[in-house]
Amino acid sequence: MRLLNRTAGRLSRHRRGPLAGIVVLLLGLLVSGSLYTALAPAQADSQASQTDQVAEGKKLFLASCAFCHGKNGEGIPTVREGYQVGPSLVGVGAAAVDFQVGTGRMPMAQPGQQAQDKPVVFSQDEIDALAAYVASLGPGPAVPNESDYTLEGLSEEEREEAISRGGQIFLTNCTACHNFNGAGGAMPRGGYAPSLHGVEGKYIFEALLTGPQQMPNFSNGNLSPEEKRDVIAYLDSLQETPEYAGFTLGGLGPVSEGLFGWLVGIGGLVGGAVWIASHTTRSKKNKVEA
Repeated sequence: MRLLNRTAGRLSRHRRGPLAGIVVLLLGLLVSGSLYTALAPAQADSQASQTDQVAEGKKLFLASCAFCHGKNGEGIPTVREGYQVGPSLVGVGAAAVDFQVGTGRMPMAQPGQQAQDKPVVFSQDEIDALAAYVASLGPGPAVPNESDYTLEGLSEEEREEAISRGGQIFLTNCTACHNFNGAGGAMPRGGYAPSLHGVEGKYIFEALLTGPQQMPNFSNGNLSPEEKRDVIAYLDSLQETPEYAGFTLGGLGPVSEGLFGWLVGIGGLVGGAVWIASHTTRSKKNKVEA
């Protein structure tokens, strides 16, 4: 007990000494310097990698996109007021680039009312670089993570509830253009709503977020990320649901069904009536001649 008291007294005296503060300061500097040395290089490497990606994206942009969108993504106006060769990309975000370039809609083969999906020109690394450069021009929607548009981690009951909610949202907001089963359809002024069958969930999420071409923009304020995810889950469920009604006629709704009814239904009835009338006339002639 006495030994402990003596030791405590010595420590107390040394703690009050003039060198104690210096020792504590040196220890603090040593610890903080060690932590900085361990963490700072990783942050510096990440920033350097991002800077290199933006620089690579700018090279690709100047070579493939600047002709329509301008050297700085500011857009190029035409002689006709209110129209542009290519719109400004400032503030569209990385998600818009990932959607347009990742689905082959950009670069456009030729000017038109609406960009059509076609084989992708760039690799995914090049698309990421282009998206990073456009994102550096102004704040905008980022490329979603896989967890944003999939139902991973949800139970079977939660999945069914998500699909049901997504179906209600889709039938309320999307069927006017994309039809009740996502088969797409015609739009005014030469546009069209593309089919959503087989489209990757990431691109549907980005389309909802950015509103490409004639599609309205469903920002996170209009549809939450969870609601967008539920819509994608509903569309995925349509691909797995068998067709119980026989011929689907492309799933285009009343247009194809009405055309089928007129041509095959009423046309068949008219043809049958003509056939019956012609055979009835022949039989009467034969009887008269006999």
